[in-house]
Amino acid sequence: MGFALQVYHAACNGALYSRPFFNLQYYFCDFVPLYQDFENFYTRNLYMRIRDSWNRPICSAPGATFDLVERSSNDYNWTFEYTGRVVKDVINLGSYNYLGFAENTGACATAAGEVTVKFGVGMASTRQEMGNLDRHEELEKLVASFLGVESAMAFGMGFATNSMNIPALAGKGCLILSDELNHASLVLGARLSTSTIRVFKHNNMQSLEKLLRDAIVHGQPRTHQPWKKILILVEGIYSMEGSIIRLPEVIALKKKYKAYLYLDEAHSIGALGPYGRGVVDYFGLDSKDVDVMMGTFTKSFGAAGGYIAGRKDLIDHLRTHSHSAIYATSMSLPVVEQIITSMKCIMGKDGTTIGRSRIQRLAENTVYFRRRLREMGFIIYGNNDSPVVPMMLYMPAKIGAFGREMLKRNIGVVVVGFPATPIIESRARFCISAAHTKEMLDRVTTRFLQLLLQGSALAADQRAS
Repeated sequence: MGFALQVYHAACNGALYSRPFFNLQYYFCDFVPLYQDFENFYTRNLYMRIRDSWNRPICSAPGATFDLVERSSNDYNWTFEYTGRVVKDVINLGSYNYLGFAENTGACATAAGEVTVKFGVGMASTRQEMGNLDRHEELEKLVASFLGVESAMAFGMGFATNSMNIPALAGKGCLILSDELNHASLVLGARLSTSTIRVFKHNNMQSLEKLLRDAIVHGQPRTHQPWKKILILVEGIYSMEGSIIRLPEVIALKKKYKAYLYLDEAHSIGALGPYGRGVVDYFGLDSKDVDVMMGTFTKSFGAAGGYIAGRKDLIDHLRTHSHSAIYATSMSLPVVEQIITSMKCIMGKDGTTIGRSRIQRLAENTVYFRRRLREMGFIIYGNNDSPVVPMMLYMPAKIGAFGREMLKRNIGVVVVGFPATPIIESRARFCISAAHTKEMLDRVTTRFLQLLLQGSALAADQRAS
C-alpha cells in the first residue's frame, strides 16, 4: 500500500489526496476510465444476475435436439461448476442450422470424415504459399455456379470475410452508406477502410436515397470533390430483427445514383428462395445486379468460413489485396468437403431431391411457427418468410426467467439483451430449422402457452393479495 501511495503521490504532482486508491485512474494525466460507467453498472447489476442464460456448454451435434451439460453456481453466477448431469434431447431453437446439415450422420459427415483420414485437418499454410489444394478451387467454382456469377473466393472465417475485405474495396475518399442494424463485422470493416461512413435508418429507402442524393450534390467535406466511389452495405436477413432487405428498391437506388452494392447473405444464403440461393433468389432478381455478394458457410451449410462472389476482376483484385486472402491460413479440408457436399445437395447435383425438400420444409416450418406465435398473442418481429424469429420480452429481467423456464421444459433458446439490442428491447431469438418436425414446434408453442398462463395466474394472485 505504501508503494501505491507513492505512485499516487507522484501522479498528482505531489498533492496527496485522501481519495481511495481504486480511483487512481482518474488522476493520471489525461487518462479516462477504460469502461463507461453505464457498462460497469450493467455488467455488475444486471448481466451477472442472468449470466447463466449464455455460454451453456453442449455435448452433441447441434441438430434439431442436443444434449446439454448441466452446471450450477454458488456465487451468483460469478463462477460455474459442472454437476456431472447431462440434459438429454433439448429442442434446439438457437443454432443457425437452417437446412439441418450440422449433423454427425449422413453424406456430409461421411465425406468430411473420409477427407480427414486422407488429408488431415489443418493446412499449415496460406493459399498463396503451400495451402492451395484442388478442393479449394473446386469449392470456389461451385460457389460461383451456385450463385450465378463469374467467380468466387472462399475464406476460413465468416467475420473476417467482411472485416478484412471491405478495406480492400474502399478507402480514403470513398463513402460507405451502412444500414444502422448492420452486423459488427460490416461495421468493423467499414471503420478499418478509413472511408467516410454515413448510416441510414434500417431498411428505410427514403433515408438511403437522401444520403445518396446529398453525397452526389455536396461531394466530399471541405473540398466538395466527387466521392471516388459510394458503397452501400446491407444484409439479406438481419439476425436480431428477422427482417429481409428490400433488395429490389436498393438495387434501383444504386443504379440511379451509380453506387456499388455490397450484400451480406450470412443468414439468407440457403435459407431463402425456391432454390436456396438467398435473397436475390427470393426476389427473383439477377445476381449480376449485386456488385459484391458475400455470405457465410456457418449457417445453412453447417460448416465454417465465408465467401465473396461477383465479377472475375473483383475476385482477382481481392486475391492480391485482401489481408484475409494473403495472411490467413487456408480453410481446413474437412470443412471444405462439408460445404461442397451440402451445396451439391442443395443444387441437386448429388442426384437426389434432399436439398430441395429441406428448403421447402424450412419455408413451411418458418411460416407455421410464426403463425402459431402470433395466434397466441406474442409480439414477433421480422418478415413472414424469415427463419430468424425474434419474440419480444422487452424487460431485461425477463431474459433470465424465460431462458431458465424454457430449459426446465427441455427447450434451448437464445435470449438477447443489451448491448446487442436496446436495453428495453430484450428478446428471445428462435432459429427455425428444416430438421424440426411439426410435432417439435407444437411442443414448443404448447410450453410457451403453459408458461404464459402460469405467469398470468401468478400475477393475478399477487394482485389479489
